[in-house]
Amino acid sequence: MEARTESPHRNGIRMRLLLIRHGQTHSNVIGALDTARPGADLTDLGHEQAELLVERLKDESIDALHATTLVRTQQTVAPLAKARGLEVAIHDGIREWDAGDLEMKSDDESVNLYVKITMSWAAGNTGVQMPGGPTGDEALARFDRAIGEIAATGVECAAVVSHGSAIRTWVAMRATDVDGAYTAAHPLLNTQVVKLVGDPQNGWQVEEWGW
Repeated sequence: MEARTESPHRNGIRMRLLLIRHGQTHSNVIGALDTARPGADLTDLGHEQAELLVERLKDESIDALHATTLVRTQQTVAPLAKARGLEVAIHDGIREWDAGDLEMKSDDESVNLYVKITMSWAAGNTGVQMPGGPTGDEALARFDRAIGEIAATGVECAAVVSHGSAIRTWVAMRATDVDGAYTAAHPLLNTQVVKLVGDPQNGWQVEEWGW
């Protein structure tokens, strides 16, 4: 991972943030750009992946669970919530980047354009606009607000089930030790996790990527 200059932590306070991509969906299977609410359900495999998260995260001390307004993230976090006895907080701000005019398209040209634009945001070109959708600045701002709300609760560790492009772009722009080139070269498979430590004021550091 390419290093950047690390900022000092405000008052030494750091939290752990586990960003988790949702399980496999029916739209994943057909390669469709499914970003609108409520979105597709998990497949049988996706539900199995969600169940396996319980075992994979058994050594993580998690204080709070969060999901997006898209149903696939809520279905993914449900087994973990049951196992930990935790309620799930729902945030619209951490959902996938809006595909705009590309919504539910699955042709190579549309999918490649979506990826190109979101990865351009990860590289710092946040003024670029998704056709019929947001700019990178607008997309990142809503994700920032949601993460800020989560951090403001004061928990030591929050697990957030979100979406692949959103996680990769946001981490590239807000972590101090990875960049857009790294996140573009390291896509996240369904239910893979990115572990960060830090805070919204001083930035985040990636402890683990894609486990």
